[in-house]
Amino acid sequence: MKFKSIIFIFLTLITIIYAILIYQISLSTYTKTKPYIVCTTTIIHDTVKNICKDTVELVALMGPGIDPHLYKPVESDIFKIASADIIFYNGLHLEAKMGELFEILAKHQTTVAVTQDIPTNLLLPVMGYQTIYDPHVWFDISLWMNAVETVYQALIVKIPEHADLYRQNKINYLQRLETALQQSQQMMSTIPIEKRVLITAHDAFSYFGRLYGCKVVALQGISTESSPGAYDVQEIIQLIYTQKIPAIFIESSIPIKNILAIQEGVAAYGYHVNLGGQLYSDALGCKGSQGATYIDMIMHNMQTIVSALQ
Repeated sequence: MKFKSIIFIFLTLITIIYAILIYQISLSTYTKTKPYIVCTTTIIHDTVKNICKDTVELVALMGPGIDPHLYKPVESDIFKIASADIIFYNGLHLEAKMGELFEILAKHQTTVAVTQDIPTNLLLPVMGYQTIYDPHVWFDISLWMNAVETVYQALIVKIPEHADLYRQNKINYLQRLETALQQSQQMMSTIPIEKRVLITAHDAFSYFGRLYGCKVVALQGISTESSPGAYDVQEIIQLIYTQKIPAIFIESSIPIKNILAIQEGVAAYGYHVNLGGQLYSDALGCKGSQGATYIDMIMHNMQTIVSALQ
C-alpha cells in the first residue's frame, strides 16, 4: 500500500471515528425508522433500490454523472458512512482509495463489495496485471446479475424481516435484466460484425465488447486518472480513416476534449467521423434522463451505438 494511501485511510478513519461518536450522541434525540444504506455509485444505488423499494433509507455518495475513479469523499460522506447499517460499493478498485477504507471498516460495519461473488475466471484482467481486474462489470448484464444476488444476500442477513419481499423483488428484477439482455443482443445483431468498432473516451466497455462481439478502442485506460494512450492517438486516427468507421462516442462522466481531438485529427485526412452520441459509462443520468436507471442506461447506450454504426 502506497504511503499516500496509508495517510488518506488514516485521516479518514480518524474522521469516521469522530463521526461515529457524534452519531452515537445524536441517537439520544433521533431514532431511525428505517435501515440506513449507503451506496457509492448510482448504478449500485439503483440495483439496491429495485430490491428494497421503500423499506430502507437509501443514499448514493456519488451523484449522476460523477466519475468514481476521481471522486474524493466530502465531509458529509463521512457522516453517512459512519451511520450506515450497510455500505455497498463496487470493489475491484473502482472507488480507488475508498475501496481500501471499506475493507478496513468491514471489521466494525457491514460493507459489501457487490462484485465479490463474480467468478474470477469471468473477470477481465487489466493489461499488464494478472490479479487486478477491470471493475466495469455492469456492462455485462449477465455478470451484474451476480451483483444483484450479492446485494440480496447481504440485505436478508441484515434486514431479515423483509426477506420474503426482497426475494420476490430480486426475482422480478432479474427477469427484467434477462429481458434487457435479450433485447440488447438482438439490437447488436443488426450491426454487421465488421462494423462493430466502439471508440470511446476511456476503457470502460471491455465487458460490453466481450458480451456483444464488439471491438473496443479507448483513448484512456481503465481509470480516467490515466493519460490518453490506451491506444496511440495516431493509431486511432489511422484506424478510423482506413476502416471508414462512421462514428466515435463521448461519455457522460468524461470530458469531451480528447474525443474532439480525434475527430479533428481524422478531418486532417479528409474524412469526417461523426460524434455518435453520448454513452453512460461510470454513472447513471439524472432523474428523468434516458439513463436514469441501470436498465435505461443499457438500452440507451445500445440504441445510440446501433443508430451510429449501422
